[in-house]
Amino acid sequence: MAEFEEAAASYKKALELEPGNAATKKALEEAENLAEEQRRMAAEPKEDVNDMEAGLGKLFGGDVFAKIAQNPKLSALLAQPDYVQKIAEIQKNPSNINMYMQDPRIMNTMLGLMGLDAQAMGKDEMDSRFKEEEEEKPAPKPAASSSSSKPAQKAPEPEPMEVEELSEEKQARAASDKAKDAGNALYKKRAFAEALEKYNEAWELDSTNIAVLTNKSAVLFEMGDYDECIKVCDEAVEKGREIRADFKIIAKAFGRMGSAYSKKNDHKNAIKFYEKSLSEHRTPDILTKLREAEKIQKEAEKEAYRNPELADAAREIGNELFKKHSYAEAVKHYTEAIKRNDKDPRNFSNRAACYIKLMALPEADKDCDEALKLDPNFIKAYIRKASILLAKRDWTKTMDMCNEAKEKDVEGKHTAEIDGVMVKAYAGLNEVQSGGGNREEILARAMQDPEVQQIMGDPIMKTILQQMQEDPAAARE
Repeated sequence: MAEFEEAAASYKKALELEPGNAATKKALEEAENLAEEQRRMAAEPKEDVNDMEAGLGKLFGGDVFAKIAQNPKLSALLAQPDYVQKIAEIQKNPSNINMYMQDPRIMNTMLGLMGLDAQAMGKDEMDSRFKEEEEEKPAPKPAASSSSSKPAQKAPEPEPMEVEELSEEKQARAASDKAKDAGNALYKKRAFAEALEKYNEAWELDSTNIAVLTNKSAVLFEMGDYDECIKVCDEAVEKGREIRADFKIIAKAFGRMGSAYSKKNDHKNAIKFYEKSLSEHRTPDILTKLREAEKIQKEAEKEAYRNPELADAAREIGNELFKKHSYAEAVKHYTEAIKRNDKDPRNFSNRAACYIKLMALPEADKDCDEALKLDPNFIKAYIRKASILLAKRDWTKTMDMCNEAKEKDVEGKHTAEIDGVMVKAYAGLNEVQSGGGNREEILARAMQDPEVQQIMGDPIMKTILQQMQEDPAAARE
């Protein structure tokens, strides 16, 4: 009696977790009925039972239906109403087993409950043999109850129990996962062809197991079959959307498509699918791959646009516009020349000259630095850096830069231009030191400096000085 009451308590707890489970409700009702019947029988005088009946009572006692459901060789029998009724009769009165010993299902149940590896016959074989015996022999009369003349309460016929292992969908998924796991093991061993076979088998068993497709795409990726890898990933996304698969699986498929396109040097599509992957689920790995693809794509576009001949043509147009004092327009063409060929320091230096005229001094200084990175001996860049310092009225640094330019100008081709900037720096410095004065006085004082006299002795510098006297604005440039 205690066993039935304990079973009823267990079923009640199960219903608290899953209130709508019809099989549990039915089992609870049966356990309560059997407990009540046993309490009634316990109150009446009992006859002695032999040891065999006591053993059978223990064997078929408790939640015998749960024990049968857990035995894979017996669980299918619970779908047969007559079998369930016989087990209930035996559970109620173990001596009733003598009535059903000729039923092979009962014999196999006894062996199964005893934990013996009975050479159990298959369900179909047992059904056919039992059916033949029923046709040949009349049904035996039920034995009289030994406990009381009161008719025993007939146990309710339970509905077929819902056994999770018997769900077709779950059976298919379990089989699919088993094949997938086998494929994973082969993948780790780099047995890619065999792994593909297992993944194909897993997909045939369950076409909702999207992880099979993403694993299959990994094998194809390792095999270098990037087109097929992309195709399988695309199928994974499509099927995954249909069944509302986990967004992480969709992200993984997109990410592998990006990697496959990257291997094909199609970085534009690689960026596209990396971004799609990140929109589903953001991971550091895919983000790193996206940044790398963007960098490679930028370099590829830069190389595709490179054309030294067109760069020279753009620079020449810029030179013509510079001569016409159209500095802003000239900047556009020098910029185009840089895009077409960023390895020529002349393009940066010429644009720096335009920026100086436009008083965009920080931009001019950056362009000079770029030119010197390409060619540390590019003298024009030093002269223009000196001009930038001059525009900032930093006279001392201007003279230092002019001296550095002279050191680079070993052939003396740019002496006059360097000296022209130097004279302006001296004039500015003398103006500061003298506390002011007009331009003529400043130049006169500067000419008293021996070094300036030596510079100004150059015929070209005399011409520059004459131009400065004719054009006062030149002294400020």
